[in-house]
Amino acid sequence: MTIDLNDFDSSKVVASDRKHVWHHITQHKPFEQNDPMVIVEGKGMRVRDARGNEYLDAVSGGVWTVNVGYGRESIADAVRDQLVKMNYFAQSAGNVPAAFFAEKLIEKMPGMSRVYYSNSGSEANEKAFKIVRQIAQKKYGGKKYKILFRERDYHGTTITALSATGQFERKNQYGPFTPGFVEFPHCCEYRSQFGDVSDYGVRAALEMEKVILAEGPETVGAVCLEPITAGGGVITPPHGYWEKIQEICRKYDILLHIDEVVCGLGRTGTWFGYQHYGIKPDIVTMAKGVASGYAAISCTVTTEEVFEAFKDDASDRMGYFRDISTFGGCTAGPAAALANMQIIEEENLLENVTQMGEYLLGRLRQLQDRYEVIGDVRGKGLFCGLELVKDRQTREPVDESLPIAIAADCMKQGVIIGRTNRSFEQFNNTLCLSPALIATQADLDEIVEALDNAFARLAPNS
Repeated sequence: MTIDLNDFDSSKVVASDRKHVWHHITQHKPFEQNDPMVIVEGKGMRVRDARGNEYLDAVSGGVWTVNVGYGRESIADAVRDQLVKMNYFAQSAGNVPAAFFAEKLIEKMPGMSRVYYSNSGSEANEKAFKIVRQIAQKKYGGKKYKILFRERDYHGTTITALSATGQFERKNQYGPFTPGFVEFPHCCEYRSQFGDVSDYGVRAALEMEKVILAEGPETVGAVCLEPITAGGGVITPPHGYWEKIQEICRKYDILLHIDEVVCGLGRTGTWFGYQHYGIKPDIVTMAKGVASGYAAISCTVTTEEVFEAFKDDASDRMGYFRDISTFGGCTAGPAAALANMQIIEEENLLENVTQMGEYLLGRLRQLQDRYEVIGDVRGKGLFCGLELVKDRQTREPVDESLPIAIAADCMKQGVIIGRTNRSFEQFNNTLCLSPALIATQADLDEIVEALDNAFARLAPNS
């Protein structure tokens, strides 16, 4: 049977989807009465569904992925040409785009040295965890195996990645979890655990040290952190936080693993989010924007020191990193990633993100001045969040029904925004914006106008 993906009956597409497709993070009961959304086309900042409705996408593919926008023929051509020549061989052997992308990537990451390919952010983090665990066996007699993670951070959807995730509702019903993962408190200054203090960032970092000391520093092998917490509420780090986190890690010989799955490849205005804060990581993981969703690819990047730990004794048959990722051998991923990086460079998108990010934050703070329900506006580059509260004095979060309603209202206006989605029992109260790096001032004005209209209807000031 031949199916033409460019010439189809939209009603048949919707019917097939409704009958056979299991959508991600979606309750399907409403589809018994209503049609699911099916996206059929995208160009630049906009997408079109099977019913012909057009939307301005303010979340880069729903989960902050399509960094350079839709319809990039140069990426599609690069992938097509590579697949015809050589589509796949297990990454136990090399391939041309993987070699060249690794070189280009390392140029953007001073201090880093080696790139391990896989196919998703969850898998990239799994590789990092395995690296830490194997180093614990090789170097510390198995003792230094624990991995710390932060409350409100998210590191992936597999059982072990969820074990390192600080979001209760994302984890709920999926246990028991992998042992050896230990949580420490968040660093959201708006939700300060210490009241109104001038040194919040340092205090929040010292909470991690308390957990290290309670667990025993000799048992802690790594700390896994997002540079800016993404799905947990777009939480930017407070002043002094990262300096103290890094100091503590060095003090106790703990590897610092930065999860750049969301922030990586330009989202915040630098190639990687950690580069805003003077961090020198041991391991960096990335996915999503690496190829802007044009192909599946993720990377686990390490220093040479970490890499050397796996070839110190060639006679040890268990000494090397005995891991494999089937689709880490696909050539489409690095081919797309090379073309993606070229677009970011040639179109000066990092500069655009910085300029447009400042503009967007300014517009959002104007909304905050107009609507009492907006308790906090925060973000970096084209990565912003609005935390909604019932009362600015008590900072009591709104019920998640309000962000849901605001997102639905924006959708009706033709703008797709994001929100914290069943991550917490109480704090599913942040609206999230992550438009493509190509966003213009006009695009951002359209997004803010939709939000303004939604707030005016659903949360007007009394």
